[in-house]
Amino acid sequence: MDMNAVQVFFNRADAFASHNGMTLTEVREGFARAEMVLQSYHMNGAGTVHGGALFTLADFAFAAASNSRGQLALSINSSISIFKGAKEGKLIAEASEVSNSPKLGSFEVSVRNEAGQLLATFQGMVYRKSVLLESLINASS
Repeated sequence: MDMNAVQVFFNRADAFASHNGMTLTEVREGFARAEMVLQSYHMNGAGTVHGGALFTLADFAFAAASNSRGQLALSINSSISIFKGAKEGKLIAEASEVSNSPKLGSFEVSVRNEAGQLLATFQGMVYRKSVLLESLINASS
């Protein structure tokens, strides 16, 4: 699977992530990194990053990492634990594969600020369908 094609596809096709200012900066087999610079619309009423923004950033990295093997992978379970807030700067989510089988994949995602402080951890599991990701990439071109 062409990792550059996966990165370009998700950056272009994931309208929700794009709308929220998120970008994939790296994709390798079983791994992806996504980033976003905090904006006023990412904040909650307490003036810190909204939990939904943290979840979306982690989920975006998870989606790219889980699809990097070339088979369409869809989330069947995910959760997040938030340890620290942020008010400004860039946030980085790194998704890594923990377990891989023909039908299921398990991933861990860390979300950190620019200083490397851990803000949240995300766990996700995907179901791999019999559809090749390449067919979606080609259809969107």
